[in-house]
Parts: sequence; C-alpha cells; structure tokens
Amino acid sequence: MKNFLLVLFCFLSILIYGQVTLRITSIPGNTPAGATIYLAGNINSWNPSDSNSIMQPDGFGAYQLIIPEGNGTVEFKFTRGSWSTVEGNASGGYLPNRTFSFIGSPQTITLFIQSWEDLTGGNNSTAASNVQILSPNFYIPQLDRNRRIWLYLPPDYFSSTKNYPVLYMKDGQNLFDNLTSFSGEWQVDETLNTLFEQGDFGAIVVGIDNGGNERLNEYSPWVNPAYGGGQGDEYMQFIAETLKPYIDENFRTRPEPEMNALIGSSMGAFISTYGACEFPNSFRKIGSFSPAYWFAMPELNNYLSSTPNLLNHRIYFVAGQNESSSMVQNITTIRTTMQNNGLSSANTLTKIDAYGTHSENYWRGEFGAAYQWLFMNENLSIETQQLKKPVILQILSGKIWVEGIEENTSFDFYTMTGQKIASINIINGINILPDTLKKGIYILKAKEMALKIVVN
Repeated sequence: MKNFLLVLFCFLSILIYGQVTLRITSIPGNTPAGATIYLAGNINSWNPSDSNSIMQPDGFGAYQLIIPEGNGTVEFKFTRGSWSTVEGNASGGYLPNRTFSFIGSPQTITLFIQSWEDLTGGNNSTAASNVQILSPNFYIPQLDRNRRIWLYLPPDYFSSTKNYPVLYMKDGQNLFDNLTSFSGEWQVDETLNTLFEQGDFGAIVVGIDNGGNERLNEYSPWVNPAYGGGQGDEYMQFIAETLKPYIDENFRTRPEPEMNALIGSSMGAFISTYGACEFPNSFRKIGSFSPAYWFAMPELNNYLSSTPNLLNHRIYFVAGQNESSSMVQNITTIRTTMQNNGLSSANTLTKIDAYGTHSENYWRGEFGAAYQWLFMNENLSIETQQLKKPVILQILSGKIWVEGIEENTSFDFYTMTGQKIASINIINGINILPDTLKKGIYILKAKEMALKIVVN
C-alpha cells in the first residue's frame, strides 16, 4: 500500500466557554441496577451525595456531568452516595483523587470507573475487568420497557484495531457475575479470556438481562395457555433492529450474519432458535443449551417447516439425556425439521450428555466448546492483516491535511472506548473534520489503515 503522510495545519481557535464535560463510559459489572453516581470534589466541599453533582445517564450506558467554567485544578472522585461506596482502583483498593484543570476552552474528559470499594472481594462481584454494564436501563421501544445490558470486550479490544464476531446471549444476569446470578454464573468472561490466552481471536458478548416476570412472555412468540408467552416477536425485533444496530454502530464488530450468534439456555434457547431463523440477515449461528422447545413445540416446528432456506445457518444443540422426558426427542424433531429445510449436517452438532442437568453449572462447562465450534471455520483475522500501525497526530481547529491516500477514502471515527461516532470521506489536501467532533483522542479507520489522532 502507498506510504501516506499527514501534515498538520494548526489554527488558533477563539473559544468562548471553558466548561468541562465529564463523561463516564464504563462502570463495574457489579454496579447495582439503578444506582445514582455522584461527583464529590473540592468544587462541592467533597459532598458524596450532592444532588447538583449527579452524573446523568444518557440511556445508552454512559453518564455525564457538565461543570461550568472555572479556574485552577479540580480534585474529585465518584461515589454512589456515600464515602462507603466510593470508587476504587482496578483491584478494588484505594484510588487517589482524580484531577482536571480548566484551560479556558471547552473540554470533554472520558473516564472509567474500575470498581467500587464496598463491592470488591468476598462474595461480591466475580465479573472480569473487561466486563462492563453497557446500560442499566437500555430502552426497548418495541415493548416500552427497559433492560440492563452487559458488555464483554476481548482482552485486546483497546490495543488492537480488530473487528470481532458478536454473541448475543440471553439471561444476562447469569453470564458473568455470581452477585447477580440466580444459581451460579456461566463464567463466560473467564472462559473467553482463557481461550484468548490460548490463541483464540476473541469475541464481543452482549448479555441481555431477562425481564423477570416478563421472561416467558418475551422468550416465545407463541402463547402457552399455562405459562404465557406471545411477546417473542417484539423482543427479537428489539435485538435485531435496535440493539444489534447500536452495537455495530458503536463498537468494532463483524456485522455480517454469519459472524453473529444467538445463544441461550432453556427458554433462552427457544427464542434463540426462533430468532436466528426469523432474522437470517442478522444472525446465522445458534447456541441451543437445554432448549425448552416443549413450551410451544407444535408452533415452533410448524414455523421452522416454512422458514427460508437454512443452508448457511449453524446450530449447536447440547442437553442432558435425563433433563426431561421430552428433551432429546424435541431436539431431534427440531433438528430434523431444520435439516429438511436446508440446514446441513456439517453445520449441525448435537451433544447429549448422561451427566447433563438443567443448570448454570452444566451450561458453564459446555459454553467454551459450543462457542469454538460455532466459529470454527470462520476466517476472523483477515480484517486486520493489512492494517497499518497507528500514527499519533495532533489536529487543531477542525482541519487536517492529507497526502498519499487513494482519493475519496472513507474513514470512520472511533472513540478510545471503541464507539463509532462519525464517518467522512477524506481526500488528499485540506479536509474539514465534523463539527460534532469534540475534543479528545480518536481512531480513524479505513479498510487498510488505522490512525490515532488527538483533536484539540
């Protein structure tokens, strides 16, 4: 590829306001649902529950607070309303005061909360450090309700420019953290971190909490007279048409359907099977753990008999032989129906275990093998083989001079937390950066190059 050179044009800016926007883009996975996060510092007499210093959620997992123009250096920390709930360092211990200085012009400071001192150790959170709460209250417009969404990012997410496959997993409470699980966690984070250390490419995991009393309603498009159901279509529309586009827009994903999996257990497996067939242009991989197909067996089977060709789908069935009297037979029936409609035997794996139980403990032990098999034949590394190493640049006054690239190359702007915020076509010569681009550090990524820039 041609060598390229970015020559910097620096222009003086006349900026009127010196306000500071503090923006938290990641909080610990064990943060209680609905928690209020406060700023306590020398600008509010170190009040840990100052109602005027509440970090405001944006509805998508980030929190921000605008501090008016001031002078000097501000020292501060974040709390959940008291000094006993103050933030900690990566291991849950004491974190020194944070600081920033007013510089006479607007600035946005992106921050991460690594832990809470009161929720570290003992029987508290077991979530790995690369697990975060994407949003404690992500809005589901199709059902007019909110849901907590978990996000696992691979260990090298912030040190690479890789694009990753994505697993959308049900019952998010049970995936990463004993603190929130019903009866033990799947250890999805520990499993994927271990596989990564052994050479696995890595994957993003989006964990979607179940809706408690709404779980059965959301996990089936058909009504079971005894147990409910009937909201599965709206629930899957949320995942396919709201949540997945948001994840693809804001994180470095492989959006192709063959790079996206729906995985769940019991009723989570039921809706995953249905969802990948109902939305084949979004999902082609299915992890079906101890599926509760009995819930609406005739309806699901009839539906699968008339779905579009399933030649490019891939499904992993796993269950205990003695989980229920109908478990194995229902899996066999669904598998046969899907294969009659195009699903190949090469893209089907059925694992029936004598020791299998209907429990998180069993599913935890089976997750790693299912994940590896689902993505076994995918060439995941091709996206990054041609990327250049990042070049550190500084841009002022919203303009940039470019030489040595192919004309009209499209660049995507990513924040350092991996969120895509803009796309522009860049030509050789002077380019004007988007007006919406705030001060900060960004990754500019094109197909064959990636650049790191600082915008002042």
